[in-house]
Amino acid sequence: MDLTPERRRQLEAFARGLGFPFRDWRWLNQALIHPSYRNEHPEVGQDNQRLEFLGDALLNFIVADWLCQQHPDWDEGTLTAWRASLVRGEQLAQWAENLGFEQVILLGRGHPQTFARARTSILADAFEAFIGALYRDQGMDAVRAFLISLLEEGWKALQHEEKPTNPKTRLQEWTQAHGLGTPRYRLVEQKGPAHAPQFVVEVLVGGEVWGRGEGSSKRRAEHAAAEEAWLRRVAGQGKTQEEGA
Repeated sequence: MDLTPERRRQLEAFARGLGFPFRDWRWLNQALIHPSYRNEHPEVGQDNQRLEFLGDALLNFIVADWLCQQHPDWDEGTLTAWRASLVRGEQLAQWAENLGFEQVILLGRGHPQTFARARTSILADAFEAFIGALYRDQGMDAVRAFLISLLEEGWKALQHEEKPTNPKTRLQEWTQAHGLGTPRYRLVEQKGPAHAPQFVVEVLVGGEVWGRGEGSSKRRAEHAAAEEAWLRRVAGQGKTQEEGA
């Protein structure tokens, strides 16, 4: 896909803000093409899914390597827990938002209407795709330099947590501690084209729906559902009790 002058200027301004001007701007552009846009504009070629796949692998490797260097005394279980906290979808989406990804992602015409619901997944996917694009354009050293500053920032933000847990683990520990059993997840909808499906999942506790989430994979949809359940039924309940006191 040949870039229009306007799109080229937009990408240049975006990359300049990140401090990583690209040699081949087509890599950056591809990283920011959501599957819904390609579905409507097949002439663009590939969307960002292959780069997302590559970026996910690079991200997990660099985070694992960084944690091993920073904490040589930690065992495998502790390293795994902290890595999960640093690469969870919510964290990636927050980084993407802070860096201005939302303004440069290309979405299909109908997708902005559902962007709020799938926002975390869209931003997290684009962030991983950007990592893949940066690697293709500039290599591992550039990817590592880009991520290290974000990891250090994310690490500081996580220091208040005594034990890092993903949303599903946190919810399960709470429900079991309160005699409510283990949450159950069910897929209620799969939508979108085959090459870019979106999954909608509900989490049930005691047969009652506690939360609903959407994501580009079942795992991300389950995490989103668990996060909503936590905010609505656990954190929200505590806030209500405090206000009534």
